[in-house]
Amino acid sequence: MYPYIHFGRISIGTFGIMLWLAAVCAGWVLQRNFRRWKITADAIGIIAISTVAGVIGAKFWHVFEDLPTLIHNPVSVIFDRAGFAWFGGLIGAILALLWQGSSYRIGRLRMLDLAAPAAAIGYGMGRLGCLTSGDGDYGIPTSLPWGMSFPNGLVPTTQRVHPTPIYELIVAIFIAWILWRRGSPETPRPLGQLTGEYLVLTGIARFLVEFIRINPRIYWGMSNAQVASIGSVLCGTALILWARRRAVTSQVPNVSVVSAP
Repeated sequence: MYPYIHFGRISIGTFGIMLWLAAVCAGWVLQRNFRRWKITADAIGIIAISTVAGVIGAKFWHVFEDLPTLIHNPVSVIFDRAGFAWFGGLIGAILALLWQGSSYRIGRLRMLDLAAPAAAIGYGMGRLGCLTSGDGDYGIPTSLPWGMSFPNGLVPTTQRVHPTPIYELIVAIFIAWILWRRGSPETPRPLGQLTGEYLVLTGIARFLVEFIRINPRIYWGMSNAQVASIGSVLCGTALILWARRRAVTSQVPNVSVVSAP
């Protein structure tokens, strides 16, 4: 693996390169979605702002997970190139999309629904940055033929381990395909339902992959990511139920009741 590409004295992190590629792919998917829904908006700009917000959210979530280290050495922790938490990135990106949905007059929930397939693709491609940098997001040791070692990674290991970023990429593409098909203009869904489905699917995927990741078990035998995944599934389920109930309620005609003379 190659955490950095060196050009003389300049070093460029491969994680950053893959993050850029993830943003490009997500922007392309969102632009395609805008086009089929006949929406005029700057998909690249929307994804750029959401990506920056997601990176900031991911960093701050990771930083505040370890308050003692932050208190003793705040500068090195905050400006360290490593250390990003998935759930913080999700929250940051969602907040940015909500704001932009209002700014573009698309609608907050509608913006989230339109961006759901793009978010899945962006997440999957971003995981390749974890693979190329060998930042410790790989899995436990395995004897399977596709096991990989990361002797030159940021968190090196010479053991053959599960390449969990590749697993997550494959699942993310599958989730994006499902959301793309279900988000077709020919079969419109209640506002917010696709966002809820994204939260449920990505939460389940992340919860399961954690069983073969090397993250420490902290809460009730679960990792931080698994606890956050449960929260994602619960929020997604609640959003789906709310969206369906809201759609049914809006379809019920108003009946005027006239009192008998």
